[in-house]
Parts: sequence; structure tokens; C-alpha cells
Amino acid sequence: MPESQAWLAAVRSSHDRLRALVAGLSPGQVTAPSYASEWTLAQVLSHLGSQAELFWLLLDAGLSGGPAPGQATMLPIWQRWDALPPEAQVTTSVDANERLVRRLEALDAAQIAAFSVSAFGSQMDFVGLLRARLSEHAVHTWDVAIALDPAAVLAPDAAALLVDYLPEMAARVGRPAARPESLAVSTTDPERHFTLSTGGVRLEARSGPASSGSLRLPAEALLRLVYGRLDRAHTPPLQLDSPTVTLDDLRSIFPGF
Repeated sequence: MPESQAWLAAVRSSHDRLRALVAGLSPGQVTAPSYASEWTLAQVLSHLGSQAELFWLLLDAGLSGGPAPGQATMLPIWQRWDALPPEAQVTTSVDANERLVRRLEALDAAQIAAFSVSAFGSQMDFVGLLRARLSEHAVHTWDVAIALDPAAVLAPDAAALLVDYLPEMAARVGRPAARPESLAVSTTDPERHFTLSTGGVRLEARSGPASSGSLRLPAEALLRLVYGRLDRAHTPPLQLDSPTVTLDDLRSIFPGF
């Protein structure tokens, strides 16, 4: 499968998963808390709906060669979504995301190859756009899923793609530890091997021995750790072998955003 098609399939899968999760929820359920501490389930959907509109505009920009939407464009979109009643936030979000995914699926090979837009601090090709959308959508879908099912995990197809881009995310969101450590990190499903340096913060392909021990866990759990979603109640079985680093230490490096 071409790289862009693998990412596009995962974006479609994430949307379909969220749509199935919220189908038939009662008014009381959509106003229940999500995992995102300041948002209800409806507000998570509102966020993803407003972002679907903004990604539509990013798609326009990347196809036409125009500029990405700026703050003056984003603010009214956010305000309009915030003002919707909770049930409308859910249904309108599902519709907005379906439109976006269908448009992405309708692009031809020439449009995909020519796509380029400057956004999120970098120049993005089509795969970069899909990666940014999947990163946000899959994690927020888990925020909804875990509120409905305490055993929910981040979607395996999303985890398999996003795990290789965790070094970039870890460097962006990690908070350096007071005492630098070097931990060997291995994942399952899929198998990957990293070194986590907590002083930097850096998560890099493993190139040598780590001095502070080792951590082995599912890839989806490593994603949730970096995204600040591996609290004690939602930590799967894992192996941490270190005399100096605890899971709480790692959680403090990645407090979420």
C-alpha cells in the first residue's frame, strides 16, 4: 500500500471508530466528562469538528499554493463551535469529519504528489497533513472511548503509524527531568527500539546501551505516555527495570497538552 494510502486508511478508520462510539449517546452521556479533564464528550467532538474545518482550509491552501489559515480565521470557527448545544456539537462534528475524510479520499495521485503547505511550524506534504490529523483525531477518540469503556486502547492501526513519529513529539512536549537519565525503551505491536534521554528530552532510535535501565510496553501505551495519557488507572502490563526511574518520573516528563 502506498504510504499516503496507509495514512488515509487510518484517518478513515479513526473517524469511523469515533462515529460508532457516539452513535446513540443520550444527552446525559454527551455531557459526561471525557478523559481530557476540561472537556465533556461533546466538547471533544466540538474540538475535532472545528479542526475538521481548519484542515479543510489547510487542504485548500496546500492544493492551491495559498497561505494556511491564520488566527483571524481560526477564532470565529472555534467560537461558532463552542456556541453549539452539546448534542449538536456531536452530530455536526461527525458530519464535518465525514466531509473532510471523503474529500481526502477523492484526491487523485497528481494532487497528492503536488500538495504542500506551511503549517504547524513546518512544510507539510500530503502524508504530513494526514499524520497531523491522525495524531489529533486518534488520541481524542481515545479520550472519548476510555470514558465509555475503561479497557479501551488507542487504535492499533493509528499506533502502528504514529509510533515512528514519537521522537518529534517527545522533543516538542517533554519537560526535562531535574536529573538526566537514559532509558532503553522497546515497544510491542509494532516492535520498536528507542533510547529516552530525560534531560533533553529526546526519544531516539536506539544506538547504544542505556545507563538507567529499560522499559518495555505496547506501542499504543508509549503513545499515550508521550501524550500525557498513561495515568495509573490506564496503564497496561509493562516491564520497567530501573533503579533510578519510575513510571511517575516518566509521567512528570510528559504531563500532557
